Amino acid sequence: MVFLLSLRFSIFPAPKEGHVQSMTEKEKMIRGDLYDASDTQLTEGRSRAQEICQRYNEKPDRAILQELLGTCPDEVTMEPHFKCDYGENIHLGEKFYANFDLTILDVCKVTIGDYCLIGPKVGIYTATHPLDPEQRRSGVEFGAPITIGNDCWIGGHAVINPGVTLGNNVVVASGAVVTKSFGDGVLIGGVPARVIKQNTASSYQEA
Repeated sequence: MVFLLSLRFSIFPAPKEGHVQSMTEKEKMIRGDLYDASDTQLTEGRSRAQEICQRYNEKPDRAILQELLGTCPDEVTMEPHFKCDYGENIHLGEKFYANFDLTILDVCKVTIGDYCLIGPKVGIYTATHPLDPEQRRSGVEFGAPITIGNDCWIGGHAVINPGVTLGNNVVVASGAVVTKSFGDGVLIGGVPARVIKQNTASSYQEA
């Protein structure tokens, strides 16, 4: 429901086209089509996620996370406060760790691989809005999935925008705004994020 504007219009993924009249608003949302966020099923889904997030943030317990998320292995650690739109569209890998105040807007699927580290106040946003003001006024929204590979480290206050895919062993510097996809083994940083250097085992401490 929230979107971080970027200075580069190229980051805006276009909504998918196709015959969607017979689909539910939830199906449209997950597919990446324009959808109505005020739909009852979606409103109830967000209310459910807010209630579970509140319980978790008051008393962190992995069982509560497993109730909320689509995939949550036993060895997952997430510091409070955690917030998300639906939860069920979030799929975490093994040995996942997130520091304080992670926000994931999961109107589309968010997949995070094994052995990933997330710094404090990171935002992972699949949600976006049309560029056309008339469409925005109508209340329709859409999203694009985010995929993060294995062994990634995302520094504090970084933002991952809709439609981004990060390969394995990607380090995202603190405060970076990631507007496009990157392959394996790179250190990226800046606004918008760019490759700073190739990421090797010996360079981890320099991030």
